Amino acid sequence: MIKRDPNVEVYASGQYIRMSAHKARRVLDQIRGLYYEQTLMMLELMPYRACYSILKLVYSAAANASHNMAFNKEDLIISQAAVNGGTLLKRLKPRARGRSYPVKKPTCHITIVLQDISKDQDFFIWLRKRGWIYETLKNINMKERYVTMSYEKRMIWAI
Repeated sequence: MIKRDPNVEVYASGQYIRMSAHKARRVLDQIRGLYYEQTLMMLELMPYRACYSILKLVYSAAANASHNMAFNKEDLIISQAAVNGGTLLKRLKPRARGRSYPVKKPTCHITIVLQDISKDQDFFIWLRKRGWIYETLKNINMKERYVTMSYEKRMIWAI
């Protein structure tokens, strides 16, 4: 079990968002582990409908971080991004000869966790489909450390 310092993470969650969890997960897999600015650029350019709801949540999480915890937005990364299925809205669609067919409209719950990498000393990164990387490098700027870990050591697996 990994124990994280609650003072370096900020949460934002959106519940009962009217879209399929599968379609939202497709977008969240692309932004997990990115910087805040990179995430904004990525979400604005992606052609999916789920991007708008996720963009609003990322803005909200960054506003929580800067207002409540006094974090700098340049040092924030998306450490966790999760989506869970919500309740199904059941409706009826009228058909011919007085019949009706059921229509299930899915909802989902999205949670975004931003982490301030300038405040965290033991740094965990989830690289896309690669594994956990754990390194404790002292005397190095956290932003440079994140960039070197995410680009140069992409194939390292930590045990």
